[in-house]
Amino acid sequence: MNFEKINFKNAQGYELSGRLELPANRHPHNYAVFAHCFTCSKNFSATKNISRALTTAGYGVLRFDFTGLGDSDGDFADTNFSGNVDDLLAAIDFLETNYKAPSLLIGHSLGGAAVIFASAKANSIKAVATIGAPSDTKHVSHLFGDQINAITENGEATVQLSGRPFKIKEQFLKDINEQHVTNTLKALRKPILIAHSPQDDTVGIKHAEKLYHAAVHPKSFISLDGADHLLMNKTDSKYIGEVIAKWASRYIEEPKEEVLNSKDNVAASLNHEDIFTTQMKAGNHYFTADEPESVGGNNFGPTPFDLLSSGLAACTVMTIQMYARRKEWKVDNVQCHVNYDKQFPVNGNLDGVEIDTFTREIKITGDLDEKKLKRILQIADKCPVHKTLHSETQVVTKLMS
Repeated sequence: MNFEKINFKNAQGYELSGRLELPANRHPHNYAVFAHCFTCSKNFSATKNISRALTTAGYGVLRFDFTGLGDSDGDFADTNFSGNVDDLLAAIDFLETNYKAPSLLIGHSLGGAAVIFASAKANSIKAVATIGAPSDTKHVSHLFGDQINAITENGEATVQLSGRPFKIKEQFLKDINEQHVTNTLKALRKPILIAHSPQDDTVGIKHAEKLYHAAVHPKSFISLDGADHLLMNKTDSKYIGEVIAKWASRYIEEPKEEVLNSKDNVAASLNHEDIFTTQMKAGNHYFTADEPESVGGNNFGPTPFDLLSSGLAACTVMTIQMYARRKEWKVDNVQCHVNYDKQFPVNGNLDGVEIDTFTREIKITGDLDEKKLKRILQIADKCPVHKTLHSETQVVTKLMS
């Protein structure tokens, strides 16, 4: 997984802090924005786990702190639900301007209600997913307990939320009482996935039922059976992230990857715009080769010399284990670590010229005496790739018609 620290401004001019997570071995096929739960942050564990499940599936995911939370500017006391929706729209605009317009919105808890409103205003959004979302925003007011009267009478009050003090103003209460999630959902003509736990004691399962009935098809429901509202169990958050990615693939267009066809043992294909990112086929296996970012690549795969070194390392351990089995020597594990660079010959070089050098280190785990270990080192030098590197070779090149 790769990531970039992101900062962008919302409609009020506050700078919001975000993190754009990207797939480790490819360019994103689509972008998504994640809205965290009420008073949470972009670094909340469930938020991170869900985002990373999506990046594994090829998405670029922007998760950010709403105004006044986490590392974002602004005063939480001056914010409200409508402001969260505006922050989401600012995040969507930022991606569209600097990367690519997002096609998927995901929201957790109150963030789930926010993505419903935001998706109704963002044309680029093709699918929406909510997790433990309330069917009405005023449901949040139950978290304020007996402080609601104080908020109404005094205009504001400090309430304890998740063990932390937050100042809530009367305008916040007024705003959540004026929002109608189900009405907005009824008018929304976009695929939606509603995920909820039957055991959620913060936002009851009845809310999911109301959301589902309000939504129009195509709509889907996933039961997060056994999960708590905040998805504190990593297995639950990782699971729903994977489900969302798979579900969204029915509604979000993913560019078709060209399959490299070849009857030869190994083939490589590189388009002009990909710089160094090369599609590879070896036997029936497909992967990517690349160069580091320091030389202009994307670092999406091993370098050509990494691949060459990999061949030596793989052949070495295979040869050693094959010999040990034949000799009935129990070698529990053999590791081979290889580095490639230019060095002076170990036996000296009168010309003072550095040559291609593979530094190979072998680690043996097993009950072997010194004599057997010495023999295994000799066998390592007999591995076919090692012998090929030392032999006289030729490369015959011709153009294909």
